[in-house]
Amino acid sequence: MQLDPSFIWTAFWQLLGAIPTTLSITAVSVLAGFVIGAATAMLRMYRVPVLAQIASAYVTFIRGTPMLTHLLIIYFGLPMIIDGLAEHFGWSFRSVSIPMIGFAYISFSITAGAYMSEVVRAGILAVDRGQVEAAQSVGMTTFQSLRRIVFPQALAAALPNLANSVIGMLHGSTLAFAVSVVDINAKAQIVASTNWKFFEAYLAAALIFWGLTVLIERVAALIEKRVGAYNRGGVV
Repeated sequence: MQLDPSFIWTAFWQLLGAIPTTLSITAVSVLAGFVIGAATAMLRMYRVPVLAQIASAYVTFIRGTPMLTHLLIIYFGLPMIIDGLAEHFGWSFRSVSIPMIGFAYISFSITAGAYMSEVVRAGILAVDRGQVEAAQSVGMTTFQSLRRIVFPQALAAALPNLANSVIGMLHGSTLAFAVSVVDINAKAQIVASTNWKFFEAYLAAALIFWGLTVLIERVAALIEKRVGAYNRGGVV
C-alpha cells in the first residue's frame, strides 16, 4: 500500500462539510453540561437533603461508565420511555420524531454534566471562604454572594479545566457515529469506503481535529489572559 497525498487533500475538503455537525454536538453538550454540572455541584456542596445524594450517585455512575454506554442507553432506552408514556397518556408524539443527533445531544450533555460538576466544584473550592463570609457580613444573601463574588472567581479558576472539557467533548463527539450521526470521523469512513484509502481519510480527519483543538486552546488562553488582566484591574 502506498500513501496517496492527493487523496488526503481531497478527503480534507470533503470532511469540512461535517465540521458543523461536530461543533454543534460539542457546543450543545458543553453548554447544557455546564448548566447541569453547576446545579449538581451546588446540590452536593450545600448538601441539599435527598437531592445531594441523587446528584452524587449521578456523578459517580456517569464517571464510572463509558461515554459510548451512555449513548447506547439513551438511544435504546429513551424511545421505550417516550413511547410507553405516549401510549399511556394518548400523546401523538413518538420517539421516531426525535432526530438521531438529538440522542447525541441528550447523552453527551448528561455525560458532560457529571464531569463539569467536578470542574465547577473545584473552581468554587478555590475561592477563599473568607470572601463569602465578608459578602454576607455586608448584607448579601447567599445567592448574591455566589453570583457576584464566588462564580466569577470560580469561573476564572476553572478555565483551564473547562477548556480541557471542551476538547474532551470535541473528541468524544466521534462516538455519535454509533447512532448514525455523520460527524467528521464518520464522514472520513464514508469518504474512504469509495476507494479503501482509509489511512489518508483518517489522517485528514486527524488534521481537522488537531486544528479545532489548537483553536480551542488559543481561545481559552486568550480568555484566561483577559480574565487575569481584569482581576488585576488592568481592564476597565
